[in-house]
Amino acid sequence: IPLYGIMTSKSADPFYWMRVILASNRGTLMELGISPIITSGMMMQLLAGAKIIEVDQSLKEDRVLFSGAQKLVGMAITLLEAVAYVLSGMYGDLKVLGAGNAILIIMQLFAAGVVVLMLDELLQKGYGMGSGISLFIATNICETIVWKAFSFITLNTGRGVEFEGAVIALFHLFFSRSDKFGAIKEAFYRQNAPNITSLLATLLVFFVVIFFQGFRVDLPVKYQKIRGQMGNYPIKLFYTSNIPIILQTALVSNLYFFSQLLYKRFKSNMFVNMVGQWQEDEAAGQSVPVGGLVYYVSPPRSFAEIFGDPFHALVYVVIVLVSCALFSKFWIDVSGSSARDVAKQLKDQQMMMPGFRDTDMTKVLNRYIPTAAAFGGACIGALTIVADFLGAIGSG
Repeated sequence: IPLYGIMTSKSADPFYWMRVILASNRGTLMELGISPIITSGMMMQLLAGAKIIEVDQSLKEDRVLFSGAQKLVGMAITLLEAVAYVLSGMYGDLKVLGAGNAILIIMQLFAAGVVVLMLDELLQKGYGMGSGISLFIATNICETIVWKAFSFITLNTGRGVEFEGAVIALFHLFFSRSDKFGAIKEAFYRQNAPNITSLLATLLVFFVVIFFQGFRVDLPVKYQKIRGQMGNYPIKLFYTSNIPIILQTALVSNLYFFSQLLYKRFKSNMFVNMVGQWQEDEAAGQSVPVGGLVYYVSPPRSFAEIFGDPFHALVYVVIVLVSCALFSKFWIDVSGSSARDVAKQLKDQQMMMPGFRDTDMTKVLNRYIPTAAAFGGACIGALTIVADFLGAIGSG
């Protein structure tokens, strides 16, 4: 649903690089996406992890207060981001928009942000499957995949009219061209629009992720007061889920954003050029990094770029793998899922590990949880790299 009162802009989108991971769409009610949820969640987790605020997750009252405070911070961040977007001129010059339109846009963004927070709260209460953050991202990705596979919008590429959707374009090219082999080849490898190869790469990554989701280590546990009652505590390979790549992408996206702003104003500055150099890509309608730090943290857009500049590809791979592993280890410490926290939760539930004392439970969990977090984060980063290299729809 488009925002009412905005002015259309043909300039490059400064938030293009973070829209996929934040489930955001430019010029719509989902402009802010899940940014307020992620930001408020990270702030509250950091405050709790640093013991700035005391939270006992075993007490229902503390959990309710913590959740309420997180939602309140999320609403404040939503309002601040809405005001910042309007004041930055993202929807047109403030003088041209007028005070009425500006206030109306802020109200729309705030109301949409509150609805997103409420939907996330609904899922947290158990009225759905999975977490709100993952579901919003998955919904945005699924919409992108379906649209780029079956869109009936036509494009004029200079070689005749083509359909945007990869599947629709395959049948259209096959039946409209006399050279059937050439038509199929173009449908599979065309560069100016979604192609069948990207669609197949997306399906491949999808099934690989499902396969890796089953990797886990089950640690035997038993109840102290009930004899013979045994169970398992599972430690999954993806112990921190998609949090590492969310944090890594958010960090890189902010670097992109500030680098673009600085480069537009201070192109001749040596420090700004070291941070990043940008160039307008007329075909994509976006600014792309061509030099500096941001160039090496951006994924190569094709195999031709990988072979043309292998050093760029190598640096990108190392940065993603290392940062995802570090973010994953960092997250277990601030989110209450470290070995020490898990051992405390098991003790509170009157559970123990057969053959080990209660005091040794943390040591046993330390053999698995930090390794699973770091290696799982690196695996998430590796899957993202493979998806980007293969050209999967919606990015890794």
